[in-house]
Amino acid sequence: MKIDTKYFGEIEIGDEKVIHFDNGVLGFEDYKDYTILYDIDAEEEPFFSWLQSVEEKALAFPIVNPFKVDKSYNPQINEGMLKSIGECPDEDLVVFFMATIPEDVKETSVNMRAPLIINSISRKGIQLITESPEYEIKHKLIRQEEE
Repeated sequence: MKIDTKYFGEIEIGDEKVIHFDNGVLGFEDYKDYTILYDIDAEEEPFFSWLQSVEEKALAFPIVNPFKVDKSYNPQINEGMLKSIGECPDEDLVVFFMATIPEDVKETSVNMRAPLIINSISRKGIQLITESPEYEIKHKLIRQEEE
């Protein structure tokens, strides 16, 4: 299928690349179908990828692998919360943080309390809100030295 995107122009993706979020993502509940875009020519996994709506070309969110931010990331998640994306082994779950990149890029942050969790087998996703107080809603990627 061809999709039109604001940042990448028109691109071709296979149906197997579409991820369905039954409840959309926070603030954009009406948009259910997305794909993940990244630089396929990069030698390493890029720091930022994009969660691109296949329904609305202007809707694309920068996303980050949580283990690039915090190698020990392990929020408390009730298994029942994952029911809507179907059962699968842990190694088939893909997790991302949504990022906010303001005009002042030094203020770039990720939401560690509301990860995106995707079942790579069923291609269904969910955005969960965790109750893990040790994780920040606006975790800055660039930390300023304390004076």
